Amino acid sequence: MPETSLSFDVARLRADFPILQRTVYDGKPLVYLDNAATTQKPQAVLDRLAAYYADENANVHRGVHFLSADGTENYEEARRTVQRFLGAEHAHEVVFTRGTTEAINLVASGFASLLAEGDEIVVSALEHHANIVPWQLAAQRTGARLRVIPTLDSGDLDLAALDEVITERTKLVAVTHTSNALGTVVPLAPIIEAARSVGAAVLIDGAQAAPHTPVDVQALGADFFVFSGHKTFGPTGIGALWGREAWLERLPPYQGGGDMIDQVTFEGTTFAGLPAKFEAGTPHVAGGIGLGTALDYLLEDGMDAIAAYEHD
Repeated sequence: MPETSLSFDVARLRADFPILQRTVYDGKPLVYLDNAATTQKPQAVLDRLAAYYADENANVHRGVHFLSADGTENYEEARRTVQRFLGAEHAHEVVFTRGTTEAINLVASGFASLLAEGDEIVVSALEHHANIVPWQLAAQRTGARLRVIPTLDSGDLDLAALDEVITERTKLVAVTHTSNALGTVVPLAPIIEAARSVGAAVLIDGAQAAPHTPVDVQALGADFFVFSGHKTFGPTGIGALWGREAWLERLPPYQGGGDMIDQVTFEGTTFAGLPAKFEAGTPHVAGGIGLGTALDYLLEDGMDAIAAYEHD
């Protein structure tokens, strides 16, 4: 393993998290092992959230006064941080959402406009409910069929079944990168290759992978990647969807409202460009800025070093 795994300063990092200084059960130091559900927040994130609300609070994108302009720049810088974290080519391919669940629902809702009876959507038996139910709803609306890549007794996916499950009728494959229940790390390459061979789009649920391993969406070859802020040491109620520009342009808006429009008349509406097209209403500005700070915190020590330490 790289030498970085041996010099990873866990004690220093632990000191960054105020909640880990607590004692419980008659003075025992708090040990927190539920990061797959949600992560604790380092002081840097807590300080950034407090600073935003104390000194910067304003609506973004639509004001010309100082606070709005300042907030807009900070919010968009957070989007660029997500872009860097994911290795995305363009910042406008990053859509802020409330989390992984909303990001998947956004894509599923949009895909429902492209599906027809007899089309197929493929998920795996390892999926979180958030990567099953939205596709069930899309299938019910369109007459499409949901198919499942089975698992082996080892907890790994049965990749030998790919040729049977992913067919010419498959329009989208949605799979987890890492299982939230078993911790299984899914080998994505053969799944993406199988989807590509039939012209299907691919969505990766990266909620459990993003905090633990470097992500490069360009190298990955998928069409959509989603993750949550609260699992990457950021605030709750914020997450991100990365999508290939061509797909995001093709999908219809998920919600209607302010900030996602170009022109509105009672006869019709034209929509704003990416990513605003998918970000209706006042965004979670503090959450986006806090997420950017959390990702900077992860990148400071390096995802390669984090992955190597955890592997050791």
